[in-house]
Amino acid sequence: MTDPAITFTPAPRLEPALKRALNDILGGSAASVLTVTFGLSYSLLIFAGPLSPYLAYGIAATFISSAVLAALVALGSSLPFAIAAPDSSTAAVTGILAASLVERVAAADPAAPLLSPVLITLGLSTVLTGVVLCGLGLTRMGRAIRNVPYPVVGGFLGATGLLIVMGAIRVITDHPVQLATLTRLANGIALSELGAACAMALVLYLTWHRSRSPFGLPIILVGGVLTAHLAFWITGVSLNEARALGWTFQPPPQAAFMVPWHVDGLIHYPWFAVPDLLGNLVAVIFVTASSTLFNTTGIEVAVHREANLERELNVTGTANMLTGVLGGYAGCISVSRSVLNFSSGGRGRLSGLTVAAMSLLMLAIAPELLGYIPKFVLGGLLLYLGADQLHKWIIESRKRLSKLEYLSLIAIIAIIVVWGFVPGIIIGCATFAFSAARVESIKYSFDGSEYRSSLDRSRDDQEVLQAHGGKIQGLNLQSYLFFGSANRLYQHVKRLLQERPECRYLLFDFKLVTGVDSSAAYSFAQIKRSAAELGVELILVHLSAAAEKVLRSSDFIGEGVTIIPELDHALEWCENEIISQHQGLAQEEASLRDWFAGILESEDDADALIHRCQRIEVSAGEVIVQAGDPADSMHFILDGRVGIMVPAEDDRTTRVRSLGRYTTIGEMGLVSHAPRSATIQAEVDSVLYVLNTHQFDAIKDEDPALSHKLLTYFVSVMAERLTFANRTIAVLRR
Repeated sequence: MTDPAITFTPAPRLEPALKRALNDILGGSAASVLTVTFGLSYSLLIFAGPLSPYLAYGIAATFISSAVLAALVALGSSLPFAIAAPDSSTAAVTGILAASLVERVAAADPAAPLLSPVLITLGLSTVLTGVVLCGLGLTRMGRAIRNVPYPVVGGFLGATGLLIVMGAIRVITDHPVQLATLTRLANGIALSELGAACAMALVLYLTWHRSRSPFGLPIILVGGVLTAHLAFWITGVSLNEARALGWTFQPPPQAAFMVPWHVDGLIHYPWFAVPDLLGNLVAVIFVTASSTLFNTTGIEVAVHREANLERELNVTGTANMLTGVLGGYAGCISVSRSVLNFSSGGRGRLSGLTVAAMSLLMLAIAPELLGYIPKFVLGGLLLYLGADQLHKWIIESRKRLSKLEYLSLIAIIAIIVVWGFVPGIIIGCATFAFSAARVESIKYSFDGSEYRSSLDRSRDDQEVLQAHGGKIQGLNLQSYLFFGSANRLYQHVKRLLQERPECRYLLFDFKLVTGVDSSAAYSFAQIKRSAAELGVELILVHLSAAAEKVLRSSDFIGEGVTIIPELDHALEWCENEIISQHQGLAQEEASLRDWFAGILESEDDADALIHRCQRIEVSAGEVIVQAGDPADSMHFILDGRVGIMVPAEDDRTTRVRSLGRYTTIGEMGLVSHAPRSATIQAEVDSVLYVLNTHQFDAIKDEDPALSHKLLTYFVSVMAERLTFANRTIAVLRR
């Protein structure tokens, strides 16, 4: 039995790769269910009213968009399991853009063709959206979107929720929600259809909203379709009569794919309407960009993975440009579908490609299905989506926002719905300019070696704090914290933890903070995750009740986060922890020094090696290194016990050797750089010191004598293990 880095070389197996592929396909299939269902409803939302005769083209545009977005984002996203498609918010503003164009064309010439101008408008707006997203990503200006205050983004997205509800009513009754059409909505059939749709939305809320089962949604929708057809059969209403009464959709022709870029269409395009469409066009770009940002951040928080924002903007922009060229409309990464894929086991890019394949398949079968679906089923789904978004931004946000923030959010929603996106954009830009002028969130920083508590301590304790004060890092915050400033704070904390790896206590002093925006909770959640990965405790000082309420609403305050009223008491608490830990570490380091001195026959060499090693603690059952990983380090086991595990049948592992205190593991891998052929797992709580390849190379360059002693020790260890293995083999041969 020799070093695990070079001894065990089991034959490569395809099973793990096959299982990962199957999990990706399963997760992608679950996400496809949502993509297909939502896609049909978005088609109806955009191609409603005067555009309903062209629904077949809308279905084609929807699933072309879904396929292209899913495929390109899957191939290029920094989150390989991400699923992209048209989103409810992007579909809502796209529908408003199409409706605005139709209204202006009809006002100028009621007999003018509508399909070609609409498809050109959708394609151009999507291409332009993609260009802007790529520009934001390439110039790194996408970070500027983070400076848009939360109420402004909430107002835009809340307005899209209300527009989805109004669009759903139009899909169900074939009448827009206007004062002139209210009498048409009050007749018996329209009220019955709306009642059935509300019932469907309520069922979705009471069931699928709470469970989020991947197959719960299609089961509910199929149940609604069967219930409707059963009711038709009981009342003696045929399918054709139900269609004539407006209960079901007229079956559209086969989905027709048409690239809108024809010379004749461009020549006869109603260019006179373009100035009136600019506001809605900016809304499409803004909502797509902000949805990309917020959805990516939501996925980061949900699955504890960090994404590259610039890369997401570039990939989403490229996908939208290609989608627009093919006649589709805008979309972005989806939180619900990505998290569902991740929860179903999808981790790779095959999931998004599965969604793309399913979307292309729907081009052939979607129109035929739509002819049998009652309007209240998909209309109820749209009502649910719109109401859910309204609830999020109008009801739930009230718990997190101040009164002024909440009133501004409601005002923006009202302005957009009554006067359109242009006034909303003007107000949003003005608020954006105000927020961008805010000062930096960090007033100054300090560490525990230069700024201490007022408690007088002994000379020994002072020496400990002077030597280890860097474990305490403090940030004095100021001004108003919103999404942009909090994100800059997160980026600063990331750099700080990289530059000061010894940090174990990170203090945030909120004394000069005037307020905390609800969107800042996203960045604080990321700070908490980064700190937890490095074993850093977060301490919040001078936290106001309002700020605490905002941070608690996002579950930021909990394990790993401590609230202490005053900075002096917080520093005293951290200092006491460091002094207490040092007393135990001093004994541990003495034991480690004695061990290394015995190996190297020199206390100076022992001290030099200790400074090159990194201390880690592992819990029982925790994997230290995984088979197949690069052998880039060795471990000195100071306390505890670890086992060497190799693959066995039925996905089990077998322990082939166990190592206790004052033993080493991985030394030959450190020299040969061969991949790990076995997994090393802690059998009990253990303390190890790690020597990585960078430090070992530094020893070879800077201290050849110490390097020679280490290599001599490695050879002696290997000789002992080889002798033990030979004895074992000899016994087995008897």
